[in-house]
Amino acid sequence: MKTEKKSLLQDLIEISGGCVVTDGGFATQLEKHGASINDPLWSAISLIKEPHLIKKVHLEYLEAGADILVTSSYQATLPGFLSRGLSIEEGESLLQRSVKLAVEARDGFWISAKRNPENRYRKALVAASIGSYGAYLADGSEYRGLYGPDVNLEKLKDFHRRRLQVLVEAGPDLLAFETIPNKLEAQAFVELVEELNVEIPSWICFTSVDGENAPSGESFQDCLEVVNKSSKVEAVGINCAPPHFIESLISKFKQLTKKAIIVYPNSGEVWDGIAKKWLPSKCFHDDDFGFHATRWRDLGAKIIGGCCRTTPSTIQIISNALRNNI
Repeated sequence: MKTEKKSLLQDLIEISGGCVVTDGGFATQLEKHGASINDPLWSAISLIKEPHLIKKVHLEYLEAGADILVTSSYQATLPGFLSRGLSIEEGESLLQRSVKLAVEARDGFWISAKRNPENRYRKALVAASIGSYGAYLADGSEYRGLYGPDVNLEKLKDFHRRRLQVLVEAGPDLLAFETIPNKLEAQAFVELVEELNVEIPSWICFTSVDGENAPSGESFQDCLEVVNKSSKVEAVGINCAPPHFIESLISKFKQLTKKAIIVYPNSGEVWDGIAKKWLPSKCFHDDDFGFHATRWRDLGAKIIGGCCRTTPSTIQIISNALRNNI
């Protein structure tokens, strides 16, 4: 009987004992190193101004134990670059750069790590980040999921198509569709990877503001019906939601899909849109991530990491906890 060849993602999960670690927040680390990202392009502005800092952050996450690096292209879109006065060619070059920087960081780090026979690292995979349409709007739409009556399936596919093509051609190992707020956009991504015959695996991550449903109010049962039909989407889950939602959401997703489950919540801090600052978490701290990561793994998560306001320290805590509690 013919057996299907495992993908790079499936292989990594298997050799890692059933659970791998993806990286954490990007913007926070860039700011720590002096980057100014108060811009509609958010952390993608560093692709133009300070690419060396992007590479530095990638290396910090590798050192912390990340098995997957997510590129700095979350808010990098061709319309966004055009609005900054760049040409389409320059915009496409910046998208390619986001993948190149991550691949260079990964390859250089792995060459060094291999020299030490006692190193505990695994060769990381690079996931090209594709943020939602709401991320491009930069108005918080990805946390509401209501794009208005003028945004239909074809418009979303047209918006994402060329960016997806350019990122795939740049040579990542995976695609990461992130912070998806509704069923419609998930369907757009599922149809695009089929139409473009994308051969690398991908994951689709929704977010949630109530711990029960997608931001649009649609049930995850409805959202996952679309995703479950795609053989090209290998993992599905949640990112950029509060960490105290994750346990129940893993249990919910476990009942709704056979795909690998991925979770990378934010730090638990809350953004105050009026004061324009982060408010401390009252119930979740960095040290808590180790205990909870093992809980999330035991409940069925196969890929675990962090999103906004998590740091290499967070990822080090997660990585250590998962490796020490196999």
